[in-house]
Amino acid sequence: MTLTNKVALVTGAAQGIGLACAERLVADGAKVLMVDRDAAFLTTQTAHLGEKVACLAADLGAIDRDGAQSIVQAALTAFGRLDILVNNAGIMHLDDFVAYPETAFDAVMRVNVKAPFLLGQAAAHAMIAQGEGGCVINMSSTNAILVNPASTAYEVSKGAIRQLTAVMAADLIRYGIRVNAIGPGTILTDMVKKSLMMNADQQDMILSRTPIGRCGDPAEVASVASFLASDDASYIVGQTIYVDGGRLVLNYTTANT
Repeated sequence: MTLTNKVALVTGAAQGIGLACAERLVADGAKVLMVDRDAAFLTTQTAHLGEKVACLAADLGAIDRDGAQSIVQAALTAFGRLDILVNNAGIMHLDDFVAYPETAFDAVMRVNVKAPFLLGQAAAHAMIAQGEGGCVINMSSTNAILVNPASTAYEVSKGAIRQLTAVMAADLIRYGIRVNAIGPGTILTDMVKKSLMMNADQQDMILSRTPIGRCGDPAEVASVASFLASDDASYIVGQTIYVDGGRLVLNYTTANT
């Protein structure tokens, strides 16, 4: 599996799954434009990746069509082409449904759904102009199917990403652009540590629903992203690949021992 001479754009790339995806894509031969809203943190986090990466600070919470085109243009300017888009950036807000703030709902939907939609359009235009196909990978979640009632907007956004992936895939495959999604289970990112894994009871609850008996590592998601971006996945179109330690096949919870 090789991505030599490929150029990728990864959002939410300063930490967690996004950083792991960038690291894996670089290790497999690609050049990567890493996008995140925190410029200083992004630069610090990516220093070890050398000349095969470029960094761009961008707030996807304020994205519009021109902004999306500017982000894609940054990849074209840095590396001359774009072959892979990884729509990874995502945010979460926790609250009871009846108290869930409208502003929080809108903010989550802008980053988690609107940004992948606009970046997908912009990247597709660039890939179509190149005439050599390409690959888009959207980050969904097991929460596209299962729900945590305390994170309304996140659940809705990940369900939307699952369907956006299918729509994009059906339309863009005629240009040789494959679109798929990854649905992580509970991966030990900073967001998960600060939201779902705050105490022992929450940890026990999550692990009781995960047959493998542990949380996932961002690198385990990144390996699937690299596979989907490669020619080894040439006949995979419009799918969501769940990297969840068996969560979706388990229809009950068990006590940890």
